[in-house]
Amino acid sequence: MIHIHKKTLQDLEFSTVLQQVSELCITALGHDHTLQIQPLKTKESVLNSLTLTNEFLASFYNDNRIPNHGFETIAKELKLLKIENTYLEAHSLKKIVAISLTSNEIIVFLKKFQEYYPELYVFASNIEVTKVLIEEIDTIIDRFGDVKDSASPLLSELRQEINKLKGKINQSFASALNNYHQLEYLDDIRESVVDNKRVLAVKAMYRRKVKGSIMGGSKTGSIVYIEPETTLQHTRELNNLEYEEGEEVVRILKSLTNFIRPFLPLLKQYQDFLTEIDVISAKAKYAKSLNAVLPEINEERELFLRDAYHPLLYLSNLKKKEKTFAQSIELNSENRIIVISGPNAGGKSITLKTVGLLQVMLQSGLLLPVHERSKVFIFDRIITDIGDNQSIENHLSTYSYRLKQMNYFLKKCNKNTLFLIDEFGTGSDPELGGALAETFLEEFYHREAYGIITTHYSNLKILANELPYMQNANMMFDEKTLEPIYKLALGQAGSSFTFEVAQKNGIPYSLINRAKKKIEKGKVRFDRTIAKLQKERSKLEKTEQSLKINERKKQTEADKLEEINSKIQKKLESYQELYDSNQRLIYLGQKLNDLSEKYFENKRKGDLLNELFKVVQVENSKRKKVSQKQKKAVKNKEKQVKQEAEKKVEVIRKKKKEAKKKAALQPPTPKPTLKIGDRVRIEDGRAVGSIDSIEKNKAIVNYGIFTTNISLDQLELVEASKK
Repeated sequence: MIHIHKKTLQDLEFSTVLQQVSELCITALGHDHTLQIQPLKTKESVLNSLTLTNEFLASFYNDNRIPNHGFETIAKELKLLKIENTYLEAHSLKKIVAISLTSNEIIVFLKKFQEYYPELYVFASNIEVTKVLIEEIDTIIDRFGDVKDSASPLLSELRQEINKLKGKINQSFASALNNYHQLEYLDDIRESVVDNKRVLAVKAMYRRKVKGSIMGGSKTGSIVYIEPETTLQHTRELNNLEYEEGEEVVRILKSLTNFIRPFLPLLKQYQDFLTEIDVISAKAKYAKSLNAVLPEINEERELFLRDAYHPLLYLSNLKKKEKTFAQSIELNSENRIIVISGPNAGGKSITLKTVGLLQVMLQSGLLLPVHERSKVFIFDRIITDIGDNQSIENHLSTYSYRLKQMNYFLKKCNKNTLFLIDEFGTGSDPELGGALAETFLEEFYHREAYGIITTHYSNLKILANELPYMQNANMMFDEKTLEPIYKLALGQAGSSFTFEVAQKNGIPYSLINRAKKKIEKGKVRFDRTIAKLQKERSKLEKTEQSLKINERKKQTEADKLEEINSKIQKKLESYQELYDSNQRLIYLGQKLNDLSEKYFENKRKGDLLNELFKVVQVENSKRKKVSQKQKKAVKNKEKQVKQEAEKKVEVIRKKKKEAKKKAALQPPTPKPTLKIGDRVRIEDGRAVGSIDSIEKNKAIVNYGIFTTNISLDQLELVEASKK
C-alpha cells in the first residue's frame, strides 16, 4: 500500500501543479476533482492512470481525435430524481439529453478505435450506451427547451384554443382602439402594455366615457391606462386556459421524470465518466505543455531521470523566455543515496525538489518532463524535510522540529522509501549536529532506503565517499566567476567556496585570512582540494563539450561528402552509359560509311544489302526484348542525361567565353624572355622540355626522346635556367 504524507506534498508544492492542471479543465466538476488529486494507493492504479493519460496525449498527435467531452453538471437533477413526486424542468431535461449524447459519442468512438486507445476503451466499456432517454425526452421537449404541442392530445387542444382566444383578444382590442381613436379620447401614444396586457392610453378627462378596467396611469396623471371591456371576458377565459395548460405541462413533465428515474445510476455514471475524462484530458494537456512523456517503469528499483525539468520552474521560465537547466540523476541498488554539496544558490534544493515532485506526479498519474529513455519505479513512501521548518505555533526551533522529523523518518524508513532532506543536520552546533546527522544517514543507508540530501558538512561528504552504495555529487560552478552552472556532477563532493565567495563579495582579504587561521588547517586544505577538483571537473566538462561539437561537425561533413560522392558516382554511371551509346553509334556510322564507299566503287546492290543485313542482325542479337514502356523510360533517361550534359557543357562554354572577354579587356602581361636552358612547354600543352638553341625567333626544344623546332611565341616558361 502506497502512502505519501501531506507534509511531503506541501514541501514539494504539489498543490501548485494541481492548480495549473485544473486550469486546463473545461468543466466545473473536472476542475474541482483535479484539485483533489492525491497520489494513488496501489501500483496497479498508478500504472492504469498513467496509461490513460498517455493514450489521451497520443490523441493530440493523430487523426483520430477523441470527441469533445464538455458538459453541464447535472448534480441538482440527480438529487431531484432521488426525491419522489418531484419533476425536472425542460432545461434540466435538455442537460440530460446533452450529457447522454456526449457520453454515448465518446464510448462508441473508443469502441471503434480500441486498437489506438485500449485502456481508455476498457475504462469506458462498462458504461451502457442507450438512446431510450434521448428519444423519450426529444418526443416531449423541442430544441428550444419547450414542451411540444404533441406531448399530449389535451395539451395540443388547449394550445389551439389559447391561440384562437389570443386572436379574438387582438381583434376586439383593435376594434376598441379604432373606435376611441376616432372619438379622440386617446392620447398620441394610443396604447401601452401593463402587466403583460395591451391597454388603451386614454386622456384623463375622458376616462369615464371608456368602458373597461383601469390598469393604472402615467406619472403626470394626464393618461389613464384602461383595458377595454370587450377584451376583459376573453382575457379571463385565456387565464383559465393557461392555468390548465400549465397543469398539463407539469403532469407531462412528472410522467417523463418518472420514466427517467430508473436511469438515475446510469446518469450518475455518465457524469462521473465525463468528469474523469476531463481530468485525464487536463493531465494530457499539461503533459503537452511540458513536452512530458511516460518513462519506462521497472521492477528493478532503478530510478534514472535523464534531462529532467522542474515543471513549475520550466513553465515559469517559458513565460519569461528564460532558459531552464535540465538535470540528470540516477539511483539504483548500487547507488542508493546521493549527497549533494556546494555553495548556496547553486541549485541544490531545486534538484532535490525536482526529483521529489516528479516522483509524486508519477504516482498521481501525471506524465513527466524527462527524456523518453528515463527509467522510474514506484515507491511505497516518499518522505521529505525541505525548507524553513520553524514552528511558532508549537514553540519549536528549527532543530527541534527537524529532530521530530528524523524520528518520524526512522519509524517509516525502509527499502521502499525515498527520502529527500535539504540542509541535512543544520540548526545545531556544527560538530554535534554533524555527528548526529551522520548517524541518521548511516541508519537510512543500512535500511537500504533511497534518498538525496543536501549538506555543507564535511563529515557527511567523507561518509558518502567511504560507503560503497552512497556517492557524492555537487552543483557545478564557473571556476573564474563563481557563478552557478546549474548542472549536477555525480561522483565528487562540492566545495562550499566559503572564502572564495566572501572574497568575491568584497570582504577584505585580511579578515578572510584571520578567519582561515581560526579553523583547523586540515579542514581548509580539504575544502581547498575539493574546490580545486571541482574547477578541474568544470574544465573537463567544457573540453568534453567542445570535443562533442567538433565530432558532430566532422560527422556532418563526412555525411555531406558521402552524399556528394554518391551523386558523382550516379552521374559518372549515366555519362558512361551515354558515352557507350555514342561510341556504338560512331561504330555503326563508320561501318555504314565503309559500305557506302565499297558500293561506290563496285556498284553491287546485292553485296551492299547482304552486308547491311548482317550489320542489322549483329546489332539485333545484342538487343533484349523490352516493352514500349521500358523503351520510353530508357529514352527519357538518355534524354535527361544528354540535357544535363549539354547544360554543363553550356556553362563551361560560357565560363570560357567570359574568361576570354576578361583576358581581352585586360592589358596583355609581357612575356618573359626565353633563354637557352629554360624549361618550357607549348601553350595549353602538358609535355615539358628544355631549350637547346634559339635561332631567328625559333627554338629547338629537347623533350628527351626527341627534339622539335617551335616558334618562341607558342612557348610558355615553366622554369627559368639556374645559371
